[in-house]
Amino acid sequence: MEKGAKVVLAYSGGLDTSAVIPWLKEEYDAEVIAVCCNAGQKEDFDFIKDKAIKSGASKSIVLDIQEEFITDYIWPTLKAGAIYEDAYLLGTSMARPLMAKKLVEVAEEEGAYYIVHGCTGKGNDQVRFETSIKALNPQIMIFAPWRADNWPFESREDLIEYSKKNNVPITQTVEKVYSRDENIWHISHEGGNLEDPWNEHLDDIHVLSNTPEQAPDTPAYVEIEFEKGVPVAVDGKPMGPIELLMALNEIAALHGVGTIDIIENRLVGMKSRGVYETPGGTLLFEAHKALERLILDRNTMHYKKIVGEKFAELCYDGLWFSPLMKAINAFVDVTQEEVSGTVKMKLYKSSCHAAASKSENSLYSEEFATFSKDEVYNQSDATGFINLWSLPLKIRAIQKQNKEGVTPDETLERKVYKSSEFVE
Repeated sequence: MEKGAKVVLAYSGGLDTSAVIPWLKEEYDAEVIAVCCNAGQKEDFDFIKDKAIKSGASKSIVLDIQEEFITDYIWPTLKAGAIYEDAYLLGTSMARPLMAKKLVEVAEEEGAYYIVHGCTGKGNDQVRFETSIKALNPQIMIFAPWRADNWPFESREDLIEYSKKNNVPITQTVEKVYSRDENIWHISHEGGNLEDPWNEHLDDIHVLSNTPEQAPDTPAYVEIEFEKGVPVAVDGKPMGPIELLMALNEIAALHGVGTIDIIENRLVGMKSRGVYETPGGTLLFEAHKALERLILDRNTMHYKKIVGEKFAELCYDGLWFSPLMKAINAFVDVTQEEVSGTVKMKLYKSSCHAAASKSENSLYSEEFATFSKDEVYNQSDATGFINLWSLPLKIRAIQKQNKEGVTPDETLERKVYKSSEFVE
């Protein structure tokens, strides 16, 4: 990075990015504009804003991105049914492109040619930030201190010592059990005893949610209403995005819903282990899935599952602003035009499932589905359907018989074939 540059720093208020500010000034005589994005993490943002100035930033900005995060990133992911490797609800992955977008906007407003982030060279976030920045404004340069040859710090102890030397206000101690990332959708936990996959994660890891043992002994029910795939009301009460997600977080966390412990494949090539708490999000995904089962036709639902997996992969890999993601979102929006209705969810001891669902657009018909006598479905119609459906298999089996010398004119004494002989 060139000397005297004006830079926009992705600032969390934590130890790493706080130490980066005086280091950038010392090494590069940089003017540092610290930008902190409030995505719903529980922090004292006035303290963070003041801390950046005391650490040497020329300007400190805190942006509240919660509603935009929910409406433009969480809801599209929910509508797509996108889950990475069948488990991870993409809490960190969804937030990074929006944060990158805000960093680019500030850099353009402030006339800064560099964006600096504190991601390490081992994680996914460095990719998510940088691919997003390059997609939005390729003229902006990116600097990652942790990957720089002249970055002198190798441990938290080094950072604490440097911060004290440069009068950076710090609240951290040397001991930090877990690396965490939090927003209004989830909180992630990595490191500590999780680094050995044979270790069961400890109960003290929980920040948002009860354990199953701590959860109430009686189940709870909550009704979630959707319009075109987007949740709009809880228990009949219309709510805005932030209020709705916070309400569902509270009830799901109480009942211990949404905590997973997984080994995942990072984009950079290694496996990692993480514990994720996503209480309200888990509730929403299960409810949305149940409503789609009621409304979507078979072909659309099956194909959408494939599309959702690709959506999750693109999001996880930092390709939110790619042409394919834009095209997938357009497809998903079409599938959601009829996904309106209400789902009643049952929560109990860390589990949640749809107990009931209703919609004016339901494709379910009790008249057709009933096992009782009905006047609308002629069961003998199934004979012709099965004959046509099985025709390719029947032709194949006849061809095999012909190769074996079996003809239609043979008597009952002809060779008896086992079914396994017709299936290769």
